[in-house]
Amino acid sequence: MTRPFLLALSMLVLAWPLSAADWPQWRGPNRDGISQDNGLLPAWPPEGPKVRWKRTDIGTGYSSPAVVGGRVFIQTTAGNEEFALCLDEKSGDQVWKSPIGHVGKNRGPNYPGTRSSPTVVGDLVFCLASAGELTCLGTDGTLKWQKDLVKDFGGKVGTDQQSWAYSESVLVDGDAVICTPGGKDAALVALNKSTGTVLWKAPGEVGDAAEYASPMPLEVSGTKQYVTFLRKGVISVDAKTGQVLWRYGKTVDPGANILTPVVYRDKVFSAGSRSGGGLVQVKASDGKVEAREVYFDKSLGSSIGGAVLIDGHLYGATSGLGLYCVEFETGKLKWNEKAIGNASLCSAEGRIYARSHSSGDVFLVEANPAEYVQHGRLKQAHRSKTPAWPHPVVANGGLYLRDMDVLICYDVKK
Repeated sequence: MTRPFLLALSMLVLAWPLSAADWPQWRGPNRDGISQDNGLLPAWPPEGPKVRWKRTDIGTGYSSPAVVGGRVFIQTTAGNEEFALCLDEKSGDQVWKSPIGHVGKNRGPNYPGTRSSPTVVGDLVFCLASAGELTCLGTDGTLKWQKDLVKDFGGKVGTDQQSWAYSESVLVDGDAVICTPGGKDAALVALNKSTGTVLWKAPGEVGDAAEYASPMPLEVSGTKQYVTFLRKGVISVDAKTGQVLWRYGKTVDPGANILTPVVYRDKVFSAGSRSGGGLVQVKASDGKVEAREVYFDKSLGSSIGGAVLIDGHLYGATSGLGLYCVEFETGKLKWNEKAIGNASLCSAEGRIYARSHSSGDVFLVEANPAEYVQHGRLKQAHRSKTPAWPHPVVANGGLYLRDMDVLICYDVKK
């Protein structure tokens, strides 16, 4: 074989093909909480789906996994150190473990440990430790480059009354890695994904600290933007330059801004658990970009559990409403189920997987705006004493549930 052929072959092996049913990053292929998997169980037996495999020794944390190319990638904590862990998708056996940084300090309610999800693109894995180290690894666990959001960019997290560790799951868009150090000089930063070289820095206002949310891409009238939720509100920056384009502050929560914005066409939904939810429409004309409020509703305070948009209807959960369904364009409530309480969500094949924060139970619910229809309930094994905040993940016929040092894969294939 010729050397060029061997080189091309090695590149194909390293850059694993992305299956349509893989889950390569936070909230899935499109960062919207929706799995592309199909052929799944439409209803569960009374005892719930069967366990494919389980691990009870992965180390603590709140991260949810990424599932790509026959591997499961997850971030974990041991003592004051954080690690990226790679497992075999079929068996759960450990493939490798690599250090990615340190545990960040919390002031106020203390939930130490990793809480970001890995982003897997080609043969690279991007992990943000809670102390702020952004690490690029190969899919074989080797270190490629590392940045420190605090030391390199003066990053700041949290409010004046409370501070907490970094919780963002970074966005990789083309050749750029978009991350959120927070602060006046570098609220958002774009880095070259191969080298870590700075492409641009987006300035913030005083108090524009990083929060829990993760950035989302948005394009309106040919203007590509990145949208995320900072301490002072939702902010949008130009994808090419980092120039701040617009802000929306009505959904700022007095505690923490956690919800990753829900983006659809020219509209952005944001919410805080104690502030409420609001929809803005983004318009671009004559070189100006602005966001105009469509509605705001104090009851729609989705937060740590996320929200998913399916066929024009938004599904979220709050402690007051429980699981709810509203018209995305109007905010009109279609139904709610208080018994579920607050929950973390994902969706696949037109069904919602709602994981109760208090019990850890998972409810299988139709994405049906006409009425609440439940098709199963899974009582999670090996429950910890901490809230079940990690989002459920559905990939390649598996339902993944993280609970501190436990990771369980349930078989939900039809």
